[in-house]
Amino acid sequence: MRAREVRHQTGRVLVVVCDQGEEAVAAVGAALREQGIRAARVTAVGGFADAEVGWFDRAAGDYRRIPVTEQVEVLSLLGDVAAQHGEPALHVHAVLGRSDGGTVGGHLLRGQVWPTLEVIISEVAPELAKRVDPATGLALISAA
Repeated sequence: MRAREVRHQTGRVLVVVCDQGEEAVAAVGAALREQGIRAARVTAVGGFADAEVGWFDRAAGDYRRIPVTEQVEVLSLLGDVAAQHGEPALHVHAVLGRSDGGTVGGHLLRGQVWPTLEVIISEVAPELAKRVDPATGLALISAA
C-alpha cells in the first residue's frame, strides 16, 4: 500500500454534453484532446441506445466484450484520464440499467448516446497522473 497527501487544485472542470447519436468514448476523447487534459477524474449520467462494456481478462491481457443491445440508462459512469503516448487515454467503468431493473457493467468500450450523456471531467494534480504499466497494459497511478 502507498499513501500520500497531495495538496494541489487546478480548478479546471470540463463539462461535456454528448448529443443523441454520438459515440460517447470518441466524443469525450475528442474533448480531452481539444482541451489538452491529460490527468483527470470522470463522472457521467445519461443514457445509451446500445453499448458495449468489457471485463478485463488477465490471462488474455484484453477485454472480453459484452454487447448491450438495448436502450439503457447510465446509472453510474466513473473513471479517469491518463496520458498514453502523449495523448489522453480515457478509462471509465459504467453500470448500465436495463428496463427490467437489472444491470450490466464493466469497462465502457462504446456507447451510442440516447438521449444525452452529461460528463464532468475534473483535472487532477500532475502528481496523480496515471502511467501505463507495461506489465499489464493498464493505466495505474505511479509509485513516485
